[in-house]
Amino acid sequence: MLDLELMEKEVLALLTKHANDDFAKENLAPLIARTSIEMGHLYSDLGLPSREEMGKLMSANFSSLAKLKPSDVRWKKYLYDCIAKTAPACAKCTDISNCFHCSLAS
Repeated sequence: MLDLELMEKEVLALLTKHANDDFAKENLAPLIARTSIEMGHLYSDLGLPSREEMGKLMSANFSSLAKLKPSDVRWKKYLYDCIAKTAPACAKCTDISNCFHCSLAS
């Protein structure tokens, strides 16, 4: 299994565990997990207009996970921190200096 496939499955398992309902578990979790391995920002790759909207989506559908997320960590980074991995996009990111708590910035 490729690393990306493994990471997608781990993010999916995390999201499934924290899903508020069947819609979040069966529809949103797979979409977010699949999108999380893309190279852009998670909110924009999902078609959302802002990080604020991403937060609202996650709070409404994965509330137990959203409650644990530090406010100064972006969602993609947080999901990958939860599975103890570095998001694929982070290695090639041109926005690392603006990413809160990014361990790759130093």
